Amino acid sequence: MKPKIVVLDAYTTSPLAIGENDPSHPSWDNLAALGDLVLHERTSPSETLQRASGANLVLTNKVVLNRELIENLPELRYIGLMSTGTNAVDLEAAKERGITVCNVPAYSTASVAQHSIALLLELATRLSAQADLFQSGTWASQPDFSISAGPTMELSGKAFGIVGCGEIAQATARIANALGMRILVHSRTQRSTDFPCEWVDRQQLLSESDAISLHCPLTEETHHWIDDESLAAMKPGAFLINTGRGPLVDEEAVANALESGTLGGYGADVTATEPPPEDHPLRGIPHAVITPHVAWASREARERLMLTVVSNIQAFIDGEPRNTV
Repeated sequence: MKPKIVVLDAYTTSPLAIGENDPSHPSWDNLAALGDLVLHERTSPSETLQRASGANLVLTNKVVLNRELIENLPELRYIGLMSTGTNAVDLEAAKERGITVCNVPAYSTASVAQHSIALLLELATRLSAQADLFQSGTWASQPDFSISAGPTMELSGKAFGIVGCGEIAQATARIANALGMRILVHSRTQRSTDFPCEWVDRQQLLSESDAISLHCPLTEETHHWIDDESLAAMKPGAFLINTGRGPLVDEEAVANALESGTLGGYGADVTATEPPPEDHPLRGIPHAVITPHVAWASREARERLMLTVVSNIQAFIDGEPRNTV
């Protein structure tokens, strides 16, 4: 008898239905071959218990499975995270119940690193604003062969500060190094790298970096790692990049620093609350480039995600679980 598999928030991984195929999105068909698969595009907290009831395997990305839910799902044997992060699941409660929990490590490394550097390049070159001078007709109406939407920065020779030294941080640093940037790294753990870098303390990272990119996990210690005090310690006009987690920065403090000119630009793919509220403090603030949590979501990354989700479940069925957390 095939197990019942329930996906609580399928849409962001792939909007396709079972049996549908589209080269823009990964297919659910290989997962459907492993059991009785039920897809829910989105699931609210009030719907979670009812939808997960009777399932042997539950997959989630952002839908929270807390202790109360886990204790009220007697047939649950496996929780699959369609993500690298594990904060959506009460791991201790799952362990007490003997429920296997697996995640998908490193599937989006190349895509997130690419996006991090894209944000940096946007801030340094003002590319969107420069391109708009053509589309708006502004360039055509000027007497000179060249006009600019504002000052740009050459990144070669500048200092690029990395907070954290995991796979995404290192992939981002490699690209920055290829641009000719000096790499400064601040992390709890020093690791061997295949690019030249300097290991620095927090104060040196803040004071010497022309751009800082955040790639550390969100913990009590890193919550608001960037706040009023750290912004004041940064090099005037420096850029800040955040493709990690929104609460790594105090968004009110960042908005104030941008408005005062202390911070040269903020590029982020995350906000403290997602989706952000209408009155988010960074809406309408100059030199704030915020994308809607899409760095992870290239087609290639989602294909890798789906392949690992399927292989994780197959390994669990075979009695040899992998990527357990």
